[in-house]
Amino acid sequence: DSVGGHLTCVIYNPPAGLGEPCFDKLEGKLAHAMLSIPATKGFEIGSGFEGVRTMRGSQHNDMFYKKSDGSLGTKTNNSGGIQGGISNGETIVFRIAFKPPSTIGSDQATVDFAGLNTTLAAKGRHDPCVVPRAVPIVETMTALVLADAALIQLGREKSAEKYGLVGKVKKGVKRPNGNVAEGSAAKKPKE
Repeated sequence: DSVGGHLTCVIYNPPAGLGEPCFDKLEGKLAHAMLSIPATKGFEIGSGFEGVRTMRGSQHNDMFYKKSDGSLGTKTNNSGGIQGGISNGETIVFRIAFKPPSTIGSDQATVDFAGLNTTLAAKGRHDPCVVPRAVPIVETMTALVLADAALIQLGREKSAEKYGLVGKVKKGVKRPNGNVAEGSAAKKPKE
């Protein structure tokens, strides 16, 4: 017969700021990559399903604090290193579940396309568990997702630098009516 299992992936010292708050959330990209691996049946990040069952919001919140080196960090890591779709600089932790392989050495009763009873008798070598083989695949898929997210972030930074977007946002954006929007208040241009 065969068995399933799960594995945990831990990413130490990830850069803060990877991902997006909506369609390209970092945890969404990781989940997409992991669930693309054959035999995967589950993905959870941080406290995952256990946090849903056992914690209230006040317990689950990862509150920020100033570390001894002056950087910001979170007191807990229930979010698994990603908040609002964006990496927060803390360790990223997620788990993937793998189903038991369905191709086994024992004969299994089934039906053919016509609905007639038959026996499935697999021949050849088959893994009793895919989890040991999945480790390098999970590591590689994770590296690809992080590299992609880093390149997207680099592209954002270079575009902002090239087109002066950061300075425009800080100074205020000129609207078609001539007013300059700064935060929530709009100021009329000086004559």
